[in-house]
Amino acid sequence: MISPLANKEVLLGVTGGIAAYKSAEVVRLFREKGASVTVVMTESAARFVTPLTFSALSGRPARTNLFDGYDAAISHIELSAKADIFVVAPATANLIGKAASGIADDLLSTTLLAVKCPVLIAPAMNCRMYDSPAVKRNIETLRGFGYGFAGPDEGPMACGEYGWGRMSAPSAVAEAAEAMLAHAGQFAGKTVLVTAGPTLEDMDPVRFIGNRSSGRMGYAVAREAARRGARVVLVSGPVSLVPPAGVELVSVRSALEMEAAVNAAAKDADAVIMAAAVSDYRPETVSHTKIKKGADETTVRLVKNPDILAGLGKRKRPGQLLVGFAAETDDQEKNAKAKLKAKRLDLIAANPVGGETGFGGDLNRLRLYGRAGHLLDTGVVTKAEAARALLDVIFDAMQGLSLK
Repeated sequence: MISPLANKEVLLGVTGGIAAYKSAEVVRLFREKGASVTVVMTESAARFVTPLTFSALSGRPARTNLFDGYDAAISHIELSAKADIFVVAPATANLIGKAASGIADDLLSTTLLAVKCPVLIAPAMNCRMYDSPAVKRNIETLRGFGYGFAGPDEGPMACGEYGWGRMSAPSAVAEAAEAMLAHAGQFAGKTVLVTAGPTLEDMDPVRFIGNRSSGRMGYAVAREAARRGARVVLVSGPVSLVPPAGVELVSVRSALEMEAAVNAAAKDADAVIMAAAVSDYRPETVSHTKIKKGADETTVRLVKNPDILAGLGKRKRPGQLLVGFAAETDDQEKNAKAKLKAKRLDLIAANPVGGETGFGGDLNRLRLYGRAGHLLDTGVVTKAEAARALLDVIFDAMQGLSLK
């Protein structure tokens, strides 16, 4: 089988970490799969592995200096214009921070800022650095830009510590690059509507009824759909996430606002993916002033919110794909299948709530069901990986393949 990397121009960025030695194997694998590779190194990287090593492996001069060569003034533009994919492996905390902030002070960071092709980052750093709030924020920002990530992995560190932060194996980096290129353009010309996050139902100017949804799963789905070439409309409840690059964000607060936004966007959507956790009920009345504390007990009367997903099922036009989510604490398969049938869905993703998966964290587990039964169990994976698995199934369905 021909690799998606065959005949592609790959830029490989190498930064200054001990994992730089793994990048030599990454170059070998890329070339073995038919790609042409140009290595761009930082000065710190050259202290770990010499440019001569990468020149010999790639068959091209390794680029290290923004001011090298007669075309120095535009070298980063020249490099960025020809690339089909830019892979940074290893990517240090310093490079990740610079990329998230738009800092361009050497050849690698300047080229990275200029590229329009898919970008794959393979982080590598000490486990305590990887766990720092600043690095987590910067990674989330880059995910919002549409960057893909390979790893990092858990294991022993060069310093003797153990934890998350090891650069993924070269084979895993190559596989991630192949996946990015294979999926590029899959959804070109298609419109995908995604909902994400919670809805908040106000009681007064201070209090509301809500749930624990962080929006991470829906945002991961929107990001992956955009990466695959779709026009993406993301209807999002209140979250503290960076919107994915290239999506059309519609911010809402309540279930009624989400219903209006979804119904408007669904008219043009080829696929509707309802990942939001919509409140089932809302207070019957909303006080315009803060409700003061009074008696030891009080009653709040709730009324039912509209079932947005069921309404879409009733109005679904021929050829439109409707996907629901079922966040369940028990009887996942039974409840998901019942929801699939009752709401006239094409596909439903059941995900467990509690433990290491579900609301708030970065891990999830999707059990996908179609009208003919069980399709796929992702196992416990990151929400980005779960989104990729879900989009793979949706793409097959949109190609006319049966959801069996």
